[in-house]
Amino acid sequence: MRIITGKYKGRHFEIPRSFKARPTTDFAKENIFNVLIQYVDLEEATALDLFSGTGSITLELLSRGCSQVISVEMDRDHHRFICECLKKLDTQACIPLRADVFRFMKSCHQQFDFIFADPPYALKEIPTIPDLIFGKELLKEGGLFILEHGKDHDFSQHPHFVEHRSYGSVNFSLFR
Repeated sequence: MRIITGKYKGRHFEIPRSFKARPTTDFAKENIFNVLIQYVDLEEATALDLFSGTGSITLELLSRGCSQVISVEMDRDHHRFICECLKKLDTQACIPLRADVFRFMKSCHQQFDFIFADPPYALKEIPTIPDLIFGKELLKEGGLFILEHGKDHDFSQHPHFVEHRSYGSVNFSLFR
């Protein structure tokens, strides 16, 4: 796993082979970040990374200048890996939480400039995530929410839907 651009550009982190999480591919990550910068200025932004997995998106957000990133991951080993990566970068701008994403969203009272969610593609609750984000008002006005999902989900009828991007088998729905 590598950081594509920003102050930590080129840094590599070796993901343990035992991990169940699949990091967003570099190709998809680079392309979605090129789209993202058209919507949100990440410099000094606050961000929320849900279902953080390997922490790839969290690290990219920090590298691109976010002032604070909250990274939520339930798996113990994945959370530990994210913490190790953050320690190597020597950054205090991230709060890595080991928590259930749905419980976190229901109790969170903070708003974010940018929210990214990459749930397991087989998770049956995927269709409920946009409504939870907007129902709890987690996104600041003018902010952007990106949901990574498999090809079997279509969010184009959601009232906050903006656009859909597809890179191979990776699909992103963007909401405002």
